[in-house]
Amino acid sequence: MTLKDIQQPVSAELDEFRTYFRSAMRSDVRILNLIVRYLLRKKGKQLRPTLVLLSAHACGEVTGATYQGAALVELLHTATLVHDDVVDDADRRRGVFSINALWKNKIAVLMGDFLLSRGLLLALDAREYDLLHVVSDAVRRMSEGELLQIEKSRKLDIDEETYFRIISDKTASLLSACTRCGAVSVRADGETVELMSRFGEQLGLAFQIRDDLFDFGQTDVGKPLGIDIREKKMTLPLIHALREAPSRERRRILALVGKSEKSNGDVAQVAAFVKQYGGLDYARGRMIHHADAARGELTALPPGDARTALDNLVQFTVSRRR
Repeated sequence: MTLKDIQQPVSAELDEFRTYFRSAMRSDVRILNLIVRYLLRKKGKQLRPTLVLLSAHACGEVTGATYQGAALVELLHTATLVHDDVVDDADRRRGVFSINALWKNKIAVLMGDFLLSRGLLLALDAREYDLLHVVSDAVRRMSEGELLQIEKSRKLDIDEETYFRIISDKTASLLSACTRCGAVSVRADGETVELMSRFGEQLGLAFQIRDDLFDFGQTDVGKPLGIDIREKKMTLPLIHALREAPSRERRRILALVGKSEKSNGDVAQVAAFVKQYGGLDYARGRMIHHADAARGELTALPPGDARTALDNLVQFTVSRRR
């Protein structure tokens, strides 16, 4: 099943969202509109607006607040990506040139600030303070998770508990904000809002572990990508393998991971080590555990095409090829 199939119950709402989103990003400044058009041309799968809309549909009827919540999430998410590219000095995003590669860092930072302000104003002008609180808290958590990962990566001392704290804040917080915004936007009761928040959190954990597995080969076999290894990121497969390996082997691999510059051979050695000591199988098991937990939350919702789509989205998350 493709993501387009999953989006079918809200396909009309997604079309309306795209129109609303384009309008929300409009500016009187020519260069801003030029960059906005560029960003809109290269938008990806729109997973996050889909989550907001499906969650709203699963809990009630999509409202104007739902579109505002979806736009708020997407604006703030896009802003963080633009800023991330500046911080990482990345010249490409989803296979095309990043904003900073085309317009340099100063304009990219200002563009990210503009997107953040548009998101905040959308919520404030509509007096959707609950939505603003949900997404602002997610941005706070994302920043804290990123900083914690940077701090721990310098010492290479991330254990499994710290790893899950990092990915909960860095990744799961935003997906949880999406599903929570969907429920809040249709004025669902407090119990349902918390249920949808937990669903998004568990989905986000499974999503990030799947991303971590890609670093060791897009289909979990073959040539490793090694991006996380090169950047000294301690992901779950590596953390588990280090825990299982003899101390001498663990020291050897940590020395390789700690190198500032790594050859393809270094990356291949780390990948082989992770596979040998069960890191990939362990991470897959944890991924399935969180996917099952996400599905379990959905059973409390009334049956319907939106709930089915959310269940299918969980399966899509853990089986996707990228």
